[in-house]
Amino acid sequence: MATRTDPSSSTEPHCFTDTDGIVTSTMNELPGYRVVRTLGTVYGLSVRSRNWGADIASVLKSAVGGELKYLTNMLYTARNNAVERMVGECIGRGGNAVIAMRFDTSEIMNFAQVCAYGTACVVEKVE
Repeated sequence: MATRTDPSSSTEPHCFTDTDGIVTSTMNELPGYRVVRTLGTVYGLSVRSRNWGADIASVLKSAVGGELKYLTNMLYTARNNAVERMVGECIGRGGNAVIAMRFDTSEIMNFAQVCAYGTACVVEKVE
């Protein structure tokens, strides 16, 4: 498994890209691939709490406008963790792809919840 850089430790947030060879797509079909078997819905959850100090700084920053970088990084990290867990579920079922991937976000008692979900399947390259 490749070493990943934690987006929350970076000054610039970035998208999770290492999926351990699992193809992930928001499309319902993968060009160049044929779905051989559907393994069902897979998902990954991440719930994050905010830092009170960062919350106060964010409120002050929001008064003058601009990006709230702490919250942006927190949501990138939550989404990346959710994707990683979803990919793990796919691997656990013997799949090599997740199609129709989506994100769902919500707030529960001041906690941010992110869910990545899609359909795990086995695909093969069309030649």
